[in-house]
Amino acid sequence: MRAVVCGANGAMGQLICGILGDAVVGKVSIDGENGVPKTFAQLGPVQADVVIDFSHHTAVRDVLNYAKSIGSAAVIGTTGHTEEEKQAIYAAAREIPVFYSGNMSLGIAVLCRLAKEAARYFPDADIEIVETHHNRKVDAPSGTALMLFNAIKEVRPQAVANCGRAGEGKREKDEIGIASLRMGSVVGIHEIHIHSGSQCLTLRHEAVTRSMLAEGAVDAARFMAGKGMGLYNMESMLG
Repeated sequence: MRAVVCGANGAMGQLICGILGDAVVGKVSIDGENGVPKTFAQLGPVQADVVIDFSHHTAVRDVLNYAKSIGSAAVIGTTGHTEEEKQAIYAAAREIPVFYSGNMSLGIAVLCRLAKEAARYFPDADIEIVETHHNRKVDAPSGTALMLFNAIKEVRPQAVANCGRAGEGKREKDEIGIASLRMGSVVGIHEIHIHSGSQCLTLRHEAVTRSMLAEGAVDAARFMAGKGMGLYNMESMLG
């Protein structure tokens, strides 16, 4: 597998490049440090099987256009995309293979399955999602928290997200609260609280190091080898 890494000088980009080693055939980073091109135009066309993006959500169109121009797959690891950016991802998936996930962790993919199953068994329970990240994270709620909400929404189609509950008013029956905490150097903690009134089930995942996300992104890139055009995610990889 040959890969181009966008955001190569960032923390995640460096981890991914370290795992891939000689499989990295191109790098792009907006800071231009270490001799890395700032743009895809500076990099120019290369022969690659996949473009892995861990830069910033605003770069997603450039990533997708470059992947289309060289005929490769794209793995989108950034979060916080606007609705227009999401539509660009969905449109690109009609031309090339695109892997798009709010979290690249295998553990989170399993947590999504467990959350969906638990919500199915407790159809009337109150469900709340709490996510905790380091104090430098810019988007809230996290892409992972939204992944968890959307997984639960598959079995509760009427569910409505209430992000950062505040003010007066009681909890509505169909709402799922999403609370975001930002502190210290926490890599990432996601909890789902399912309360039936007589019992409470808590599902929890804690990221110990960011390397799990880099490993997941590389696994996703390898999974995309030979895939046809379409939109893929962690659920696709789990099978």
